[in-house]
Amino acid sequence: MSQYAVVNPATGETVREYPTLSDEGVQEAITAAHEAHETWSRKAGVAARTALIAKVAELHAAKRDELAEIIVREMGKPLDQAQGEVDFAVAIYEYYATNGEAFLADEPIELSDGTGSAFIRRASIGVLLGIMPWNFPYYQVARFAGPNIVVGNTIILKHAPQCPESSAAIEAIFAEAAASVGAPAGVYVNVYATNEQSADIIADPRVQGVSVTGSERAGAAVAELAGKHLKKVVLELGGSDPFILLSSDDVAAAAQDAVNARLDNNGQSCNAAKRFIVIDGLFDEFAEAFTAAFTAAEPADPMAEGTVLGPLSSEAAASRLGEQVDRAVEQGATVLAQGSRSGNFFGATVLTDVTPAMDAYHEEFFGPVAALYRVSSEEEAVKLANDTPFGLGSYVYTTDQEQALRVADAIDAGMVWINLVLGDAAELPFGGVKRSGTGREMGRPAMEEFVNKKLVRIA
Repeated sequence: MSQYAVVNPATGETVREYPTLSDEGVQEAITAAHEAHETWSRKAGVAARTALIAKVAELHAAKRDELAEIIVREMGKPLDQAQGEVDFAVAIYEYYATNGEAFLADEPIELSDGTGSAFIRRASIGVLLGIMPWNFPYYQVARFAGPNIVVGNTIILKHAPQCPESSAAIEAIFAEAAASVGAPAGVYVNVYATNEQSADIIADPRVQGVSVTGSERAGAAVAELAGKHLKKVVLELGGSDPFILLSSDDVAAAAQDAVNARLDNNGQSCNAAKRFIVIDGLFDEFAEAFTAAFTAAEPADPMAEGTVLGPLSSEAAASRLGEQVDRAVEQGATVLAQGSRSGNFFGATVLTDVTPAMDAYHEEFFGPVAALYRVSSEEEAVKLANDTPFGLGSYVYTTDQEQALRVADAIDAGMVWINLVLGDAAELPFGGVKRSGTGREMGRPAMEEFVNKKLVRIA
């Protein structure tokens, strides 16, 4: 079977295979993106680039249902969530189309000697390689390609091998949008490349940067290559985000928020809440409410209306998660609830009594598995929250505003959400610290990652 193939995780059926690009095709892709940057992207003003991205947003919206059904087939996301992902991608493209010109405006500098003037002018750096994951096929591309094309960079996009159909759909949208505004198709080029070919792309002197969303292993490998060739790199990797409950007027509502934060995208989200750290006085009530609501989500057909929990993305993903849970139990973890497993369908599972001696304490569970921890104080909650190699997001629930901000300051994470979950928006920067990666996507910071902040000093 080809490396790039659509294998429906709900049925195991291989829907379609896509041929891997030849080495000659890789060179043609780099040349197309490089020439597009040298011509249109260098010479076209920001208004033309924002017009292109606005058209991309319009076409995503027009093809919403078609695009959503593609990713249900590819990776098992429930249909309504897939439609919501397309909507979010539209919002991201629209955000940069609307705000790009203001974000790229010259930034004056006040000179200490008062003579002449100076300013910073933001300019593109060239061709960028994006290596994207399977769990959010449209949203991940939007938050990388949208801001960078507005900057003036051009994109070579290597998607996950299990997402070739959505990859083709995105490329077709960009080609249609480019034709409508007079831009070359090389502004955005999709490649079905191998890992070895991706390494060749990174090494090519025409390519100036690389952005990776994926596993720690993938991020480390790409960062090593990028460093070797002196290329800028942005990494958005894994997470084991804490959900800290310190006080509440409504424990059941907080538990439902916790469930929503864990089950989004079938539990396969890097910034999902995964470790639930609850103050001793609320632990029993929270555990009962959380477990009941969590296990009420039965695995079901992702195309069916109302499905909350679909299949995991692949046989390998289901096998890996099952092995992690089984190993945690063997090492002494307590199972509060465990759903059934059938093929790629994995029932919601709740663990407790997880200790630092267990692998589960340090690992990321990429699926509907939650670990509950009881703590006696705010200080213990923060210490436990930070006792992880990851530092992506975090969630703090408390009725004390001063405590909320105090805990937010103490948590080692790139993002802190206070008394809400699933609050991502196009204008909010996304990224982490520690082994969760470097750099930021979305919001204004996304337009600062792959940009030449060129100083202009005038006598």
